[in-house]
Parts: sequence; structure tokens; C-alpha cells
Amino acid sequence: MSSTNYTETFIRVAEDCPAQDAQEPPAGPAGKPPTIALLQYRLLSERPYELTSDDLLFEVHAIRQNIEPPERAAQREAFFAKPQACLRSSPLAKRYGWGFHHDGQGRVALVPLGSTRYQELSEDSSLTQLGAMRSRRAS
Repeated sequence: MSSTNYTETFIRVAEDCPAQDAQEPPAGPAGKPPTIALLQYRLLSERPYELTSDDLLFEVHAIRQNIEPPERAAQREAFFAKPQACLRSSPLAKRYGWGFHHDGQGRVALVPLGSTRYQELSEDSSLTQLGAMRSRRAS
């Protein structure tokens, strides 16, 4: 089983992120499931430092696929049997101005671009510093 979890890591906003400050992602079209960005935002806003990256990614998948709680353990194993993209590829960090702080136990919290906390974490040499993936190739 592969994992997307990091510990003692800060994922900075992508260099080509269009947001100057953190923004709540839009809901998306009516009648469609909420976007991945909005689900990640809601889960992490409501539960900072409660979920690991793996927990977050699977929870979003389960919500979007309407996986019932009794089926989730087996479905989680199947989900992580294939490699999954980590939060460096999240639209929150690529488009909406949110960094991710992973604590020593791998639990994640959102950190808004432009905040004092974002600045502190981005300068913290005790953390592994990673940038979110760019949306476009460098020219």
C-alpha cells in the first residue's frame, strides 16, 4: 500500500499560483458533487491536524464516490493499492493560495498564503520545505 503522508513538512503554494491571498474554492456547478478543492478545504478547515494526507485523500474520494461507511475499509485498501498523487498536486496549493503543514504525526492543517503563520512555516528550517507542483511547465 502506497502512502502520501509527510511528517514535519510544509508544502508551499505553487510558484505559478494565481491567488495573491488564500481563497475558499468555489462550489462548482449545481447538481454536481462538490469539487475536490472544496471538499479538501472543508475537511481541513473543520478538522485541522486531525487527518493525515492519506485520510484526507480517501475521505474526498469516498464522498465523491458515495462509498458507504461499512465499505470504506476495503475500498481504502483498494484506493491505495495504486499510487496516489500527494497534496503537492492539490488545487488548494496550485490555484487557491493554501499551504499545507504536516506535523510530526503526519496530520495536516491548511495555512493561508499571506498569513504570519505561512511566513513562519516557510522560513522554518526544521521542516522539510516543498513547493506545490506548478500548473504549467516552466518556459
